[in-house]
Amino acid sequence: MIASTRRFWKALGNLESYTLGKDLCNQEIIKPIFVSGVARSGSTILTEVISQHPQLACHHYSDFPVTWIPFWWNSLRMRLPLPKQVLQERAHQDRLMITADSPEAIEEVLWMHFFPDAHKPDRNHVMGEHESHPSFEKHYQNHIRKLVAVRNGQRYLAKNNYHVTRIEYLLKLFPDARFVIPIRDPMHQVASLMKQHRLFGQKNEEDSRVSQQLQLSGHFEFGPLRCPIIVDESRQAHYGKGLDEVAWYANQWADVYGFLQQRMKENQTLARACLIIPYEELCSRTRKSLHRLFVHLDINDKWAEEIIEACAPTINAPDYYQPDFSAAQLKLIQKLTGDTAESYNYG
Repeated sequence: MIASTRRFWKALGNLESYTLGKDLCNQEIIKPIFVSGVARSGSTILTEVISQHPQLACHHYSDFPVTWIPFWWNSLRMRLPLPKQVLQERAHQDRLMITADSPEAIEEVLWMHFFPDAHKPDRNHVMGEHESHPSFEKHYQNHIRKLVAVRNGQRYLAKNNYHVTRIEYLLKLFPDARFVIPIRDPMHQVASLMKQHRLFGQKNEEDSRVSQQLQLSGHFEFGPLRCPIIVDESRQAHYGKGLDEVAWYANQWADVYGFLQQRMKENQTLARACLIIPYEELCSRTRKSLHRLFVHLDINDKWAEEIIEACAPTINAPDYYQPDFSAAQLKLIQKLTGDTAESYNYG
């Protein structure tokens, strides 16, 4: 119902902003944080860790589907006699335990409304510094202000894997923004992506609403309605329906991280705003990796130290499955990702 009446909810969101008046205008957007990379790279873990800092505000699972009115909706939820939150494993079946109040990628709902071509496979999805959409920018900035205000935070945090091709646009909107880019060895990341694609395909066969839920919430990384992130129109043919899954996801890894590497080489301001976090480092040298993360985010206080000490023992590499690629598949992954992988020190 909400998805089919988005214009109404957008208008309601504008009304919410209007009623907040000067209080909203006086709310500064300071050093927003964006976590973005190809799915299955550790973005959820990093967002979970960062979100524990009391000064940060991010979207929760409970913000969907009433995404358009964050202030009114969360003000209402705080007054409702809601049942006690119980941790449960998320649908990905990857050991991550969540509640309705756990951080989640929700804001893509807004992007899809203002940019209806954002996930069409025949379009270039890159948004650079010359991108301009005044009505979206006003709505998005007000949305961030409202979420930060209702969460009693000081800075905005968002996880959105699709921002990896929008970083320069976001940097134009928020010159002091910080970007966290998780990355993973392509062999393991491709294996994890394929595992999720098959899992959500099976879930959709059991319940066709699964694909609808993914679509409405802005998740196209896997499942029946999977759509690649296109960084170059000439690469569209690399994501045909009949393409082998290994090649599909290896191409996606190479395209996205190759694009990002090139942009950082050409844009030093962008490079300084980005921090690459290898998943392997996060799992093996956790404290050092998290310390580097908080320094980059300009969050170097007692809370950060307490978060690092509390979270470090809980982060480790998955041991519940191992890639089972054939020699030919491994060779294909190396062929498709090799040059980009070497640029990120993956031999």
